[in-house]
Amino acid sequence: MKTPMTTPVKTLVNPLAKTGDFPRTARLHKSPEFKRVFDARCSAANDILIVFAVPNGLEQSRLGLSVSRKVGNAVIRNRWKRLIREAFRQTRTGFSEAVDVVVIPQRNTAPPTVQAVISSLQKLVNKIAQRGTASAKKHLTQKQK
Repeated sequence: MKTPMTTPVKTLVNPLAKTGDFPRTARLHKSPEFKRVFDARCSAANDILIVFAVPNGLEQSRLGLSVSRKVGNAVIRNRWKRLIREAFRQTRTGFSEAVDVVVIPQRNTAPPTVQAVISSLQKLVNKIAQRGTASAKKHLTQKQK
């Protein structure tokens, strides 16, 4: 009787390993959700990212991605999306209130490191929060009337 051969399990080290869950409820999916964030006109930018944010009145922050073909081919676009998702996973608990965030990578920029995206996202969301989301809330209530 032969004993089955067991193959050793390879452990892959992934620098983008998940640092928490990212459920469907933590994402923006529909066009009206994106439109609401863009219509608030509350944004900040640096040489890596453009961030739009607006309070959502929910218990958790949500992320929307807008990565156009102008950023690069499919491989580069998907890399950007993975980096931004990971940055959001690591920073969303540090937001002062639950916000809907839409992130757009700057054109003609090679995908940076995860730490650079995390730092950039934190700074930009804090910048929007410092300006005050009152103007965004005011703009949204005027639109609804």
